[in-house]
Amino acid sequence: MKTTALIGALTVAGLSAGMASAATLEDVQARGVLNCGVTTGVVGFASPDENGVWSGIDVSVCRAVAAAIFGDNDAVEFIPTTAKTRFTALASGEIDMLARNTTWTLSRDVDLKFEFTGINYYDGQGFLVPAELGVTSATELDGATVCIQTGTTTELNLADFFRANGMSYQPVPIETNAEAQQQYVAGACDVYTTDASALASTRASFETPGDHVLLPEIVSKEPLGPLVRHGDNEWGDIVRWTLNALITAEELGVTSENIEELAAAPTGNPEINRLLGTEGELGAMLGLPADWAKNAIMSDGNYGEIFEKHIGENTPIGLARGLNALWTEGGLIYSPPFR
Repeated sequence: MKTTALIGALTVAGLSAGMASAATLEDVQARGVLNCGVTTGVVGFASPDENGVWSGIDVSVCRAVAAAIFGDNDAVEFIPTTAKTRFTALASGEIDMLARNTTWTLSRDVDLKFEFTGINYYDGQGFLVPAELGVTSATELDGATVCIQTGTTTELNLADFFRANGMSYQPVPIETNAEAQQQYVAGACDVYTTDASALASTRASFETPGDHVLLPEIVSKEPLGPLVRHGDNEWGDIVRWTLNALITAEELGVTSENIEELAAAPTGNPEINRLLGTEGELGAMLGLPADWAKNAIMSDGNYGEIFEKHIGENTPIGLARGLNALWTEGGLIYSPPFR
């Protein structure tokens, strides 16, 4: 989900708010809670349960950052944002970080003055249709009505794809994933298009998922990850290296089950020791306690554990690791060294 509208206005807002303060960590510590912007609800990425408890892989990143800072993964306030409001919320300082299915693009990085701190899911735009439509390829969608979030790169990608294939379509504008589901189920549109992961999440929520088909075409690159404002490199480092800690933990075999044992005393692997704070001064470099990464990993497990718990093949969403496997296993998930 990727908003490009309001770029000019948000550039000014990003400059004035994002560049004004270089003390986000101090602000968060003084407040006693991390304000983290999330989606209004995409199961597996960020959604509340019946008791209002949020979960998902984006939520896990927020909780890990809170745990790194406070040693408490509950010291976080989740702020729901739409595709249109998320950038304003970040630029204005309403939220400290955004972890909301947001695609890393040049204009957001440069023109909006945001800093992407990594990628926690490699995605691409896809298409969801009712099986009864009898369509097996997106190239058969000429004349279709399409539910789409306006002001997003999804909208731009859709226009490019239909134009390149000499097809026409009728857009049905929506603002949230919940609204898209309602419109799609009600038959207001033939097709729902957004990130393929969100489509898998949407289909899994239907009473009869088998009545809906994810078409094979992926028509864009959507590297999704957390972002912060320009102007506070130290804060960006904390969010970046917290995500890297989750990734490195999986690579090194550090899990929620063995982390206490590995942290009890230095191991034979120096990088594990540095990661868990039993060797070196990496925490001090970030202005955090020595066990910051240990606390982040203990929050909801390493990257692989988080993936499998919320969106993996054994969940209703059922996503294979694919590009989101570790680089050592043929994927793109990779962290710089902890040294």
